[in-house]
Amino acid sequence: MLVRDILSTKQIGKIISITPGDTVATAAKLLSEMRIGAVIVREAGNEIDGILSERDIVRELGRSGAGCLEDKVSELMTSNVKSCKLTDTTEQVMQMMTDGRFRHMPVVEDGKIIGVVSIGDVVAARIKEVQFENDSMAEMLAGNI
Repeated sequence: MLVRDILSTKQIGKIISITPGDTVATAAKLLSEMRIGAVIVREAGNEIDGILSERDIVRELGRSGAGCLEDKVSELMTSNVKSCKLTDTTEQVMQMMTDGRFRHMPVVEDGKIIGVVSIGDVVAARIKEVQFENDSMAEMLAGNI
């Protein structure tokens, strides 16, 4: 299964983002309201400046306390963001996420961010793919194909 297939089940074009100069408190509120685990950080346009996850916020809360909520997003965000393409497979994306130890990945085509996939999206797609393969094998073994 391809990233294109995963995004077909999501809203393409609606990229939730925040600016590097916003506060961590603003980002936390956005994550909570939108019920998402990470937000794209960008100033304007389609270039990605970074990504900020709920994990990043919790890690800094544990390290320095509630005062970090007044810090700028740019101080906590991951700026070396890995991305994937529509033609990448679920296996490729899952491997990149596992190797990099992150759970959210922007999807970029022609230099433009068009979506974000989470590890949950990728795992659900992979399970669906494996179930289809198992069903097909069972049908073939039963002589129905």
